[in-house]
Amino acid sequence: MRPDPDAATPAGGARAARGLAAALLAALLLAALLAAAFPATPARAEGLLGEIRARGHLTCGSSPGVAGFGVPDSKGEWRGLDIDFCRALAAAIFDDPGKVRFVPLAAPARFTALQSGEIDVLARNTTWTLARDTSAKLNFPAINFYDGQGFLVRKDRGIAHVEGLDRATICLQQGTTTELNLADWFRTRGLTYKVVAFATAEETGRAYDSGRCDAYSTDKSSLYGERLKMAEPEAHAVLPETISKEPFSPVVRQGDDQWRDIVAWTHYAMLDAEEAGIGQENVEAMRRDALSPDVRRILGLEGKYGEALGLTNDWAYRIIRHVGNYGEAYARNLGDGTPLKIPRGLNALWNKGGLQYGPPIR
Repeated sequence: MRPDPDAATPAGGARAARGLAAALLAALLLAALLAAAFPATPARAEGLLGEIRARGHLTCGSSPGVAGFGVPDSKGEWRGLDIDFCRALAAAIFDDPGKVRFVPLAAPARFTALQSGEIDVLARNTTWTLARDTSAKLNFPAINFYDGQGFLVRKDRGIAHVEGLDRATICLQQGTTTELNLADWFRTRGLTYKVVAFATAEETGRAYDSGRCDAYSTDKSSLYGERLKMAEPEAHAVLPETISKEPFSPVVRQGDDQWRDIVAWTHYAMLDAEEAGIGQENVEAMRRDALSPDVRRILGLEGKYGEALGLTNDWAYRIIRHVGNYGEAYARNLGDGTPLKIPRGLNALWNKGGLQYGPPIR
């Protein structure tokens, strides 16, 4: 290749500089045109969040039917605490709680569906354990319900405490933490029992109600709902003892910190809103008149905390407007005004004797 004879001259150098400047200007103009054609989404809008936005809806793995947590009503509309959580996620992302598709999953299939990408988030009374957190390659972003394993028995058996189940036959569902909890509890007390296991909660409940076993063991929150399905609900009682810790959390795949943060902070925003006294009925007035810095940050009036998640800055306001705070969701699905009437207990706010505690939005 022959050298350009003009390149070494002053005139040639000037022409080369002008050419480079023109090329840089053209590149900048092209970048500006592309930015105008494809407006930037909020910060960190990559990974699964980007896929969900492009798809136009969230896919949520739900229970096939646990009263108070996830069950279709008479019109086929899904209801429950976990259902409201998924709707809150959709509200935060799309400003529309309806942009979510529910995939009912039995316990044995739930983690496979999440790991394979069939669902974006699993929200169906799932216990956070070390093994699931590590070997299953899953993340548990936030505990949205504190539960524990219990027992449902027939009142006419005269069993007042769990110790009375020595040598009993116990019905339970496969693919849960229930069986290991039973083994640990009975072994440490020198008691014996026999397990009759079934694939689904529906099968387990039917077997117990038909008299195939002396007790039905699962999470206490589920037992309240299962009792309502019995032929004679008032003939059954939940024993007072709780034999395990069952911290329920929504579940996501490992490897996407942004999505984990969004799932966690959706729950925390609902807790912070309850603590600050912000609910569906007053959220508009609070947003209009708020003077408290905490309230203003929650409602997106100060700071850019939504952008830090890859969302709009009014993300928490969207959640509260469409779904409500945590206390409202609890009351709607599990509280005194429902057939379940499950006390808040450990699920009360931290400043009211419970364990639910939302880190500050700041």
